[in-house]
Amino acid sequence: MTAHDRVAIVTGAGTGIGKSAALALLKDGYRVTLVGRRKELLEKTAADSGAGERALVCPADITKPEDVKQVFSKTKAAWGRLDVLFNNAGMGAPAIPMENLSVEQWKAVVDVNLTAMFMCSQEAIRLMKSQQPRGGRIINNGSISAHAPRPYSAPYTATKHAVTGLTKCISLDGRKDDIACGQIDIGNAATEMTERMATGVPQPNGTTMVEPRMNVAHVGSAVLYMANLPLDANVQFMTIMATKMPFVGRG
Repeated sequence: MTAHDRVAIVTGAGTGIGKSAALALLKDGYRVTLVGRRKELLEKTAADSGAGERALVCPADITKPEDVKQVFSKTKAAWGRLDVLFNNAGMGAPAIPMENLSVEQWKAVVDVNLTAMFMCSQEAIRLMKSQQPRGGRIINNGSISAHAPRPYSAPYTATKHAVTGLTKCISLDGRKDDIACGQIDIGNAATEMTERMATGVPQPNGTTMVEPRMNVAHVGSAVLYMANLPLDANVQFMTIMATKMPFVGRG
């Protein structure tokens, strides 16, 4: 099956990493369902791709089960199958001491980073099991924070640890149905979310430091590489990061 026959869903496709991955997939010939809360940003991704009808704009709040089901039913109706799901959508809480976070702020991060990823994976598995040819690939957006947390990142870091567990469970449970699952952990891609790093972010030793960033297009290329592997090969975990960011020996 060539890329021109393949179908992908990208969540959080309106900005940043999701947009970069969607553009890379569309450039390679995929048909891609662009998912996010803001229709105008999804339409901008579609327009920037120049892919025409191969880009399906699908506004949705994926913390809502009914919206998740709609995304997958629209994809199936449009193209009949699903080959790749990039579970990218995510968020963080304010960078404040955890004792000052509200339960609502905690739950909001859990809902987007973990529960929405679980629900999207459920629907992808159901579709991938039932289609012919059977199977597909799920790629989860983890984080370097799952390995070395930043100060004041408890909700984000905890959910990204959980994503790693979900990735392993999907990999194990999906084997019998030819469903592969891998995770990409990204450090300091140049997106709106990391703009604050240009002026300095807190370090574990109590200082504030400007951190280097990398072009987000490198992340899109990495996701495309993972997506294009045959189903008998898998990148289980990939870390892609700005070379000089503080990670190994962070701080």
